[in-house]
Amino acid sequence: MHRVCFLLRVEPELLDEYTARHQHVWPDMLAALRETGWHNYSIFAAGDGLLVGYLETPDFDAARAAMAATEVNARWQAEMAPFFLDIAGAPDESMVPLPEIFHLD
Repeated sequence: MHRVCFLLRVEPELLDEYTARHQHVWPDMLAALRETGWHNYSIFAAGDGLLVGYLETPDFDAARAAMAATEVNARWQAEMAPFFLDIAGAPDESMVPLPEIFHLD
């Protein structure tokens, strides 16, 4: 299992709405994430709009491709895109993994 961490940035004034939307992620989106290999997926936010995402997956490229092939992901990305700063395309296309420097285990 590979650990993946990435950064994105949302408009700070939209952070509350972005957070609220994630309290009610569509059941079919949650199922698609699980079915396509996204495990232990979390998103953290700072008050300035910085988002830190973390997930575990056997293959991040394969998990992203599998999600990209789902209809629910296209709908979700279209709904979320207006929240983000400095992205080209859909938010999930802008996830660039950070190199892992240290892991306790």
